Amino acid sequence: MITTPQSLRRHIAIFGRRNVGKSSLLNAITGQQAAIVSPEAGTTTDPVNRAMEILPLGPCMLIDTAGFDDEGSTGELRNQRTHRVLDQADMALLVMDQASDLSLEKLWLKELRRLEIPTVAVLNKVDTASDVQQTISAIAKELGIKPVAVSAKNLGGIEQLRQELARVAGDDEHTSLTAGLAHPGDTVLLVMPQDPQAPKGRLILPQVQTIRDLLDKGCIVTCCGVDTLDKSLNSLREPPALIITDSQVFAQVYDKKPQGSLLTSFSVLMASVKGNMEVLIQGARAIERLTPQSRVLIAEACTHAPMSEDIGREKIPRMIRKRYGDTIAFDIHAGKDYPTSLQQYDLIVHCGACMFNRRLMLSRIVRAQEQGVPITNYGLAIAQLQGILDKVAIP
Repeated sequence: MITTPQSLRRHIAIFGRRNVGKSSLLNAITGQQAAIVSPEAGTTTDPVNRAMEILPLGPCMLIDTAGFDDEGSTGELRNQRTHRVLDQADMALLVMDQASDLSLEKLWLKELRRLEIPTVAVLNKVDTASDVQQTISAIAKELGIKPVAVSAKNLGGIEQLRQELARVAGDDEHTSLTAGLAHPGDTVLLVMPQDPQAPKGRLILPQVQTIRDLLDKGCIVTCCGVDTLDKSLNSLREPPALIITDSQVFAQVYDKKPQGSLLTSFSVLMASVKGNMEVLIQGARAIERLTPQSRVLIAEACTHAPMSEDIGREKIPRMIRKRYGDTIAFDIHAGKDYPTSLQQYDLIVHCGACMFNRRLMLSRIVRAQEQGVPITNYGLAIAQLQGILDKVAIP
């Protein structure tokens, strides 16, 4: 479980005022000293991530945050960082240590419910409380949610909290990457060019996840590069049911694919499980509305050091400029660096988001929609630019 990618972990964010024991609770849940604990309010300044397995939830990412009642100019910056955690939270723990003055808790619970983030309320420090049941009743009446009583100090109630997390989380809604495109017994050909961007001696995450998905389905998986595509096709007794390619060579592979084979890309598959496919396809078609004066945002999930022929920084901008001229402008934002205001852009082209969990990618899509900016991803954008979007198989 410790090798499970961060993007496949359920992200559980811990929110609350300063000194209610959020960091102590994180340590109690993980059984490790994962976060610094101090009686001084405001010890946690930046979000702290801790990967672990919580049975029966499975692989999780716990996120400790600064108190949302922090004050002053520095406190406001901390509050902003805490609020940004909402973008990636699959679940939330709302922690408190008393029943009086729950005004901030009310506001945060309202926001969590607006974003449809499953939330568990936690009453911490019950080892020092005089009347726990009365406090629980008062919180339930005020917030409309009954808290789980715990003591992070002596680990009281931690197992009950884990069970409540599992109950609120519900079933894992994992969706197959190749849903509707590949079936047991199908032969699937993966075309995987190893360019300078590919990690030496390893495959990139979308390729690994796709291979695993196909093997779990009982498919017959064959891999090749672009230069061996003809030989690979000729070696098969019958055409593959599905060909999955790197988006950068969409056109080359499309020209050679057998008539009966479906064609898609790793990036398109990622879009289907990470985001809203209908919105992303509409965003790809918005490429046709760009002008020489347009500004485009290229958004990358990872923060790799760019190399020559980078798909997002060089190849896609070159393809768009070939159509609209060199005056079209591009901005690059990588990792968690993402503008709050998007209205200066005519289009957002996002990577496949293999390094993000679904919640974070969806939050970016929603933000773009709210500001009226079309958004798409690398694979769909390339397919549109090469005139084959309508011929690409969509999960």
